[in-house]
Amino acid sequence: MTENEISKHVVNAAYRVHTELGPGLLENAYEACLIKELKEVGLNVKSQEILPVYYRGDKIELGYRLDLWINKKVVVEIKTVSQFDPVHSAQLLTYLKLTENKLGLLINFNVPLIKDGIKRVVNNL
Repeated sequence: MTENEISKHVVNAAYRVHTELGPGLLENAYEACLIKELKEVGLNVKSQEILPVYYRGDKIELGYRLDLWINKKVVVEIKTVSQFDPVHSAQLLTYLKLTENKLGLLINFNVPLIKDGIKRVVNNL
């Protein structure tokens, strides 16, 4: 499955979760429901995956955690904020570089319309 196909499933699942729950909950509630939706369509979802940094052959634990890593191809970062800040895109881009993935999705569930809370981030490797 391509990154774009996976992202379509993620966007559809985010829509279903947001329609059911609406804005105003904590990130972990949306994460758990999104995982359920994505697994139901047969995707392999890793949650809170620890992401180390390798420096000169040594593994360094810096506390990076991926909210969701789908089929080891798409990284999803979940937010419940009033609006995205540039640091959110930078955070996701860092995760994309460390995983060597091309596509990530920032999803902010704290919006009236979920379409306004989804941002694609591309790592041009």
